[in-house]
Amino acid sequence: MLNLLFPRACIGCKSVLSGNEKILCISCRHSIPLVSHHKTTNLGMKQIFFGRFPVQQATALLLFQKKGITQNLLHSLKYRGRKEISSFFGKWLGEELAELEEYQNIDMIIPVPLHKIKLKKRGYNQVEGFGKEIAKALNKPYRDDILLKVTKSDSQVFKKRLTRFHGTHTFTVAHKEALTEKHILLVDDIVTTGATLEQCAIKLLDGTQAKISLATIAIA
Repeated sequence: MLNLLFPRACIGCKSVLSGNEKILCISCRHSIPLVSHHKTTNLGMKQIFFGRFPVQQATALLLFQKKGITQNLLHSLKYRGRKEISSFFGKWLGEELAELEEYQNIDMIIPVPLHKIKLKKRGYNQVEGFGKEIAKALNKPYRDDILLKVTKSDSQVFKKRLTRFHGTHTFTVAHKEALTEKHILLVDDIVTTGATLEQCAIKLLDGTQAKISLATIAIA
């Protein structure tokens, strides 16, 4: 009855979704700009982090384009309460990563955290569903109690790397012993300059002899 009164609409084109469609209609799902670095032999997202910290594997699913469908999806996820978008793309990517040998030795999935004030205001971490679905697909634990954000900052999208790196983020690590010699898949919604992922990775690597791989919903 609710679907009759308030039909579910595709976030991409606003058309009414059919019974087996979720988030996107079939047409938009086929037209969404994919990068899927895990399916290619080129360096893709990995080259962003050359000389910054060692990366085992790195992949993004979508290409971010201003005023495009990906921007609409991410804005709906972060600012319009559509947290189910995170799980949608986590399941999509998780199923693909589960088929790849290079992702079989992941030990845990850790999300880039929100500061507790922003988390309370938004009501959810926009990367939570993404990370949990990947963890489910890889049959590995999702740990959101290890990497913590202790300094609140404004939106980081499209800020210059040096501005973002120096002083705008402060992360800390709890339960460091759980990271010893582990292979961590660090997940976030979007990578632009890579500064946030870099800071998180450096914290996770400090004194742990861990390995870091990366996965994001989108890359700009």
